[in-house]
Amino acid sequence: MTFGFLAYGIGSVTLERFRIVGSVVLIFLSLGVLFESIAILLMIIGSNGSISLMHGIVGAVAFLLMLVNTGWAWMVYVTAGIDAPVSRWLVNYTKTAFFLWVLAYFTGIVFLIWL
Repeated sequence: MTFGFLAYGIGSVTLERFRIVGSVVLIFLSLGVLFESIAILLMIIGSNGSISLMHGIVGAVAFLLMLVNTGWAWMVYVTAGIDAPVSRWLVNYTKTAFFLWVLAYFTGIVFLIWL
């Protein structure tokens, strides 16, 4: 989970900072989704069915936003090429997706510690 947090965070911050879809953005967003997918699978396998409804919903929505965000970045790359400038919409969407993912990450930590 933490590898996903770091990879997706680096990709998101790089996209927001430079406002282009470069190789760093694509690699780190894709790695973030890959690591998150592995973490979700391991959590499902290792859980005993006791998941918080709030954490589950926020996590599922955040993961879907991550998928759409990464797909959108790849679409920009395919249509406009490497180092293509991104729209303000993509930057704002990336910020929203990352914020919601951070919220899911920290609610998971809180539930793990206190429940």
